[in-house]
Amino acid sequence: MNSAVDTQALLEENQQLHAELQDLLEQARINQQIMQRHQAFDLRLIGSSEFRDLIETASLLMPNTFNLEIVTLALVDYAFDVRRILHDLQIGLDEYPNLLFLAENGPALPLEKPTLGPYQHELHQSLFPTYRPASVAILPLTRHQKLIGYLALGSAHEGRFTGNLATDFIERLASVVAICLENVINNERLKHIGLTDPLTGVNNRRYIEQRMQEEIGRAQRERSALSCLFIDIDHFKRVNDKFGHQSGDDVLREVATRIKKELRLSDSLGRYGGEEFIVLLTQATLRDAERIAERIRASVAQQAIEIAGADEALQVTVSIGAASQTPPDRSMSADQARQKLIASADEALYRAKEGGRNRVMLAG
Repeated sequence: MNSAVDTQALLEENQQLHAELQDLLEQARINQQIMQRHQAFDLRLIGSSEFRDLIETASLLMPNTFNLEIVTLALVDYAFDVRRILHDLQIGLDEYPNLLFLAENGPALPLEKPTLGPYQHELHQSLFPTYRPASVAILPLTRHQKLIGYLALGSAHEGRFTGNLATDFIERLASVVAICLENVINNERLKHIGLTDPLTGVNNRRYIEQRMQEEIGRAQRERSALSCLFIDIDHFKRVNDKFGHQSGDDVLREVATRIKKELRLSDSLGRYGGEEFIVLLTQATLRDAERIAERIRASVAQQAIEIAGADEALQVTVSIGAASQTPPDRSMSADQARQKLIASADEALYRAKEGGRNRVMLAG
């Protein structure tokens, strides 16, 4: 009798051990999957070489990887340096609602260690403007003892982030994100410098030709309109001869600023050389180009430019040639179409200057 009881007990114990072993194996399998997801996320994050990649990885992939409702990235950019680069890269802030920029007079957020706990509206609203989580983890991002932003994790579960949780893992996550963020911003700055005219701050010739070729290819595929403005500052040599090259530089910068104010985010402005600028207008017919060109001409002509060394402000005008491909000819390569478009705008510019300057002429 005792032997039968012992056997039954052993069987039950064996079954219990087997069940526990299965649970451990299942947990090990789940942990392995979690580790693989985390490793894949780390590799994707580290591999981000462009700003778009980093933002999409943080705001879209991270919530799925870590089972969160929302992740936002808030940057310190009081001088608008990063936002200017994003603008020049044609990255609209409305594309990424979870990319935020901190106000100088914002709430007092942690500066060194992550803080975990319940959502506090007054403190955390600026980091979660579109969603109110139940619990949050606020991770300061620092590089070289300098705060560059915050990674804010939000969960719908109150117990997900509490003050007694260990923070080793998320501190490591914050370090990786901070390093990747610094690298991406530096990469974008280098690209920005390489494609920017250092005097006027607008795009240089290499960038505008590259961008024009890309947009012509897109317009050929989509059968959409594309236009170009060729702009030349009238009698610019007289400015340099009379007031010096420093004054000439002042005029170039001011004219570039006025041109840019009349353009859309999707348009591109480049200094083509000397006192010449080119504007690429996407989704724009010749009539659209004429209207924009006239606004630019009027903006330059209507207000004189203050320059050093002159007793009074200098009256400056521009001549503009406009050309369009509606749509670009598919039988040409994008490069051939680009050259033809520029040549047409240049020919119209020549007629504008021959016709008396301070005017807009359209390509025939």
